[in-house]
Amino acid sequence: MALIPQIIAGNWKMNLTLTQGRRFIDSLASGLVGKKLERKLLLAPNFTLLSGLIQGCADIGVGLMAQNCAYQEAGAFTGETSVAMLKDAGAAYVLVGHSERRQLFGENDDLLQQKAQAVAAGGLVPIFCVGETLEQRQGGEAFAIVSNQLRSGLNRFPCEKLIVAYEPVWAIGTGQTATSEDARLMHAHIRKFLEIQFSWGEMVPILYGGSAKPGNAAELLAQPEVNGLLVGGASLDPESFLQIALA
Repeated sequence: MALIPQIIAGNWKMNLTLTQGRRFIDSLASGLVGKKLERKLLLAPNFTLLSGLIQGCADIGVGLMAQNCAYQEAGAFTGETSVAMLKDAGAAYVLVGHSERRQLFGENDDLLQQKAQAVAAGGLVPIFCVGETLEQRQGGEAFAIVSNQLRSGLNRFPCEKLIVAYEPVWAIGTGQTATSEDARLMHAHIRKFLEIQFSWGEMVPILYGGSAKPGNAAELLAQPEVNGLLVGGASLDPESFLQIALA
């Protein structure tokens, strides 16, 4: 298998103003001076920050993600944001199916399939998120749940521009983290699914997302098929984010 470049993606969720975001980018830029960074860095600020951060991120080689999107191209959908709008604001990637969208906002597999396809059709790269709850894991359903999410959400996915993120829901914002062995086993399972589903499945980056932080980043990144990290809280601090990127 060809080497898949590692990706460190930070999800700011509903945090940071534009002023704070620019301060973050300035601090990250200072921290990167003299560093040899071989991993790709991505950041997902709030929609309102995208256009204001695009130049600063471009200057230091950081890609911009959107945290969500609508699958419709345009119309009477108050409060929604289309893929074309996100692209125009500077986003190159879009999170699709983040656990908080699934759990808090009731986004189901059919809707997420439409979003993933809309992102691809719009020329952006979806970061398709999957993962099980604690109850599902304790019930022995983890692998089946993730397979079903992949099967439904990526059914008839049209192109090779795809990233998958595994988020054990029970390890997000709780301080708990799946062990490196948990991550290895699930990522191997996801890889097998992708290789069966797509002729190009062996080249899809698979990120781990679940309370990743400087203290566990190196161990997680050392696992086979862990091609990067989707970082939540630790991505709000430029020093922590940089430590993870350099782990």
